[in-house]
Order: sequence, then structure tokens, then C-alpha cells
Amino acid sequence: MIQVLLARLKQRHRTMKYPAAPPPEMPDRFRGRPLLAGSKCPEGCRACADACPTGAITLDPELRLDLGKCLFCTECEQACPQNAITCTRDYRLAVRKRQALILAPDQAELELAAALDTKSRRLFGHSLKLRQVSAGGCNACEADVNVLGTVGWDLGRFGIQMVASPRHADGLLITGPVTENMKLALRKTYDSVPAPKIVIAVGACALSGGPYRDHAEVQNGAESVVPVDLFIPGCPPHPLTILDGLLRLLGRLDESKTRG
Repeated sequence: MIQVLLARLKQRHRTMKYPAAPPPEMPDRFRGRPLLAGSKCPEGCRACADACPTGAITLDPELRLDLGKCLFCTECEQACPQNAITCTRDYRLAVRKRQALILAPDQAELELAAALDTKSRRLFGHSLKLRQVSAGGCNACEADVNVLGTVGWDLGRFGIQMVASPRHADGLLITGPVTENMKLALRKTYDSVPAPKIVIAVGACALSGGPYRDHAEVQNGAESVVPVDLFIPGCPPHPLTILDGLLRLLGRLDESKTRG
């Protein structure tokens, strides 16, 4: 035991200071919010839309990109002959309204998630218990949610914890496209959470079905089964994207400190 304590003292404090300080630096391969330059699109060109595996891009009447369907695979970026679509390093993607994830050309910012109302913040702002439901996911989103529980992130310091029983939870955190076999289980889990409750959908599958969209065995995301209060896109979303969304929902972010 003494060796464990000595090793811990040697390691010192390892939890990141975010959000009291700027966020950690994103890796070089990180793909953040896409930026659309519709003025660069050649007339009649459909290269980006044809390359998109999930139909996230539409061109009628002008270029649009649905981040709720986007896999951040950059196939569109690589296919575009005019570089009209580029991925930025902006990790802030969480929104309260599904429609807010549809990007227009030259859109500088998303309508990022607003905080819960005052009454809900009093209930959940300092102690939020979530039941995580993997509704047919591939475990990528689940893994990044689990990262938030490690010593480097320490989700518990914000009073946010994952619990085993929906009856002990304040809401659900849902991943996966909601398979036919999980539809009833998700509904029953939601019904078991005492009111008032919140629902958070994490990842492209939970938002739209992801790469499984319109398959006969999936429900195209959580919103087809339960109401959703927070949408966090990505495939999978970075742990910082998930944490940013959770803290925005609870009104726990100071933008002046968190901008890198």
C-alpha cells in the first residue's frame, strides 16, 4: 500500500484544469466542426454529396451539411475539387435543437447548447446522475464517454456520475442507433427514470442512425423513441466535445476561460 501512495505522490496532480483554464490541445488528426464555402461550389457539381456515406450533404437549393448525420470521415473534403468543405479544429458541437446541426455556407458558429432553465439547474446543476444506455452502438462513443471517468478528466468533480439503475438517475445518456431489439428496452429505461429528467444523445448513431441510417433494424436514433434535450454529434465525439456539451447544459462554462 505504501508503494501505491508513494507512486501517487510522485505523479502529482494529473487532472486537467479545464474548464477553469483553456482546453487541452487537440491532436493533429482531430476533425472538428466543418466549414462550408458555398461560393466555391462549381455549378452542377455533386462530388461532395455523392461521396458522403450517410447523405449528410444536400445541394438543394444550396450546400447544406447535417452534422447530426456526419461521420467526420472527410470523404467530402477529399472529393471536393474546390476545397469548399474543410474541417476546423473547433470541438464545440453540442446543441439543444436538432435543427441547429444543419450547417449553411459561411456559417461562422453553431447555435451551441443553452443551459437548462433556472429550476432545472437548481435540481441538476451540482449533482447529475446519468444512466448510460448503449442502444446498439459499436462501443466507440461508449469508450469516449468512459474516458471522462479517468483521472485525467475526472467527470465526478462536476457532480456528474454514471449510475447503474435508472431509478437512481436524473436522466439518460444514449449511444447507438437504437436497434429494433433495444427500442423497448430504451423506452422502459426512460420510463423508469423519475421525473423531471433529461436525455442526452451522443454520437451520429444516437442522433440519426449514423452509418446504419434507414436500415430496417434501427430506429434512426434516440429521438424516434424518447425526447432528447442535448445532441452531441461525432463518430465518435471527442471526450472534450462530450464534456463541453454536458457543462453547457448545466450552465457551468465560462467562455472567457475555455477558448483556446
